[in-house]
Amino acid sequence: MELILASSSPFRQSLLNKLGITFRCQSPDIDESPVAGESPQALVERLARQKAETIAANAPHSLVIGSDQVAVIDDQIMGKPGERDKALAQLRLANGKRVHFYTGLCLLNSNSGNCQTAVEPVEVVFRRLTEQQLTAYIDKETPFQCAGSFKCEGLGISLFSAIHSDDPNTLVGLPLIRLTQMLANEGVDVLTA
Repeated sequence: MELILASSSPFRQSLLNKLGITFRCQSPDIDESPVAGESPQALVERLARQKAETIAANAPHSLVIGSDQVAVIDDQIMGKPGERDKALAQLRLANGKRVHFYTGLCLLNSNSGNCQTAVEPVEVVFRRLTEQQLTAYIDKETPFQCAGSFKCEGLGISLFSAIHSDDPNTLVGLPLIRLTQMLANEGVDVLTA
């Protein structure tokens, strides 16, 4: 079966490459707006599944991986900022606080319809930083396409005093430990593939 990553994210592609398995990427075109009253966990699980379903609809004999992530600060969902001012506002809001990230994961078998989903949490503790430090970070790394406005795999790691997670890949956007378990459930052993 073909393995498809339902994403155009270079970060997710890089993570999946760590497993050394053959896959291709296809970007799903879906509306990522939250539904009124939807929890962050329900949002990312729904979007991960919807991304996988969108690609699987035209991909017979495939295992399709969908993933989505949000940051939550003071009960407010933070998505990708898209621009400098919004990124800086997100970092100001996170400054000195605990921020929760939720990453939804879906593996959908387009033949059987078997669909596995999970939501993986990560807690990030932000250091207390000056305005100068925050703007310097934004200008150096331009994390405008990253939920929470940082790249933990780069200079963004300097923003934190701690990260609490079962899988360090989850914060980057693809929980590889859970994904390898899901793939094994579908008969794909990444060690022997």
